[in-house]
Amino acid sequence: MQIPDQSILSSALDWLSEAAAPPVWLCTIVAAQGSSPRPPGALLACNGRGEQVGSLSGGCIEEDLLQRLQSGALPVAQAELIEYGVTAEENERLGLPCGGRLQVLVQRLQADRDPPWLRAALDAIAARRCLRRSVAVDTGATVTTAEEHHAPLHFAGRTLEQTFGPQMRLLLVGAGQLGQSLAELALAMDYEVLVVDPRQRMLAQWQGPAVPLLAGMPDDAVREHASDRHSIVITLTHDPRIDDMALMEALTTDAWYVGALGSRRTTEKRLQRLRQLDIPEDRLAVLHAPVGLDIGSKTPLEIAVSIMAQLVQLRRARR
Repeated sequence: MQIPDQSILSSALDWLSEAAAPPVWLCTIVAAQGSSPRPPGALLACNGRGEQVGSLSGGCIEEDLLQRLQSGALPVAQAELIEYGVTAEENERLGLPCGGRLQVLVQRLQADRDPPWLRAALDAIAARRCLRRSVAVDTGATVTTAEEHHAPLHFAGRTLEQTFGPQMRLLLVGAGQLGQSLAELALAMDYEVLVVDPRQRMLAQWQGPAVPLLAGMPDDAVREHASDRHSIVITLTHDPRIDDMALMEALTTDAWYVGALGSRRTTEKRLQRLRQLDIPEDRLAVLHAPVGLDIGSKTPLEIAVSIMAQLVQLRRARR
């Protein structure tokens, strides 16, 4: 499964690679004020045939923008800054939430100039590396730079700086009903999801979305797939023989978030076992257990909501 940025940039590259390439534009939200459906950094790629990938609003902005580009009413030779939601009448016409205001940078992509940086960005996303894209508004030219960490979008009026990838990877330990609900929500929120469970019968009964199902041991899965700072590991099985193996490994890695399902009593017993295995106290302090926000959740879907809400809360606080 491709993440949204990957799909958008890949489509733009494919259009530019055609023998008779249509006009191709890459549109980026560079600022959002008030209520806005999509955050800064959201992308939309579109072409002269009316095809589009991605979203700026989920409403009429895309239709209005594409119509203006196709008709020539918005002549973008290199790059142009467009503003939506300036007036109440425009908000109502375009379906923007009350008070919403968006600034969109529309960049005309060129077949003889832009494919190299598009390929570099796609390679970085696939390899889970960070790459900064710098766009000069005056010329539309793009320069890329390898980065150690992901950084928020920055727009200084004449220059756009945006970091691509890697996406947060969520490794779920346990293929039960909660794992299925959590995988559904996480995919909808642009996380990459993998599920590991050494119990073959549980994998055989999986009715969740189409995600990689790993049959190996959980510590091996953590080591191979979820050990960097863009990784999340959550144990869900209630079986200490499975969960503890994953936690022992995850707590020694750079994983950004490590969580474990269970009551407070279960959590205390788990911490005692991990202490007996010589896991240092500073690493135990990293563990989010019981996992998720305390919202009184009971059903699998409610628990999944509480977990995803906590991830959103922590990620927003970090940014």
